[in-house]
Amino acid sequence: MAEFQADESVDITDVVCPVTFVKAKVALEELEDGQILSIHLNGGEPVQNVPRSIKEEGHQVLKLTDNKDGTFELFVRKCG
Repeated sequence: MAEFQADESVDITDVVCPVTFVKAKVALEELEDGQILSIHLNGGEPVQNVPRSIKEEGHQVLKLTDNKDGTFELFVRKCG
């Protein structure tokens, strides 16, 4: 599978739900349509809720990678 080249990245491992999605959403809003955001997030609640919330906002979840250290990397394409 091809790796995605993120235009921007945001680390939300230092915050808890629901702030995780808020931070991810703010980062997405700063991108142009079609650009890719890499989101570094914790397992558990964030990795369950953030991708779902992003899809509900109409953006495209491209890939979710388990970093094997309790964190994940989520790649999202901003859709207008």
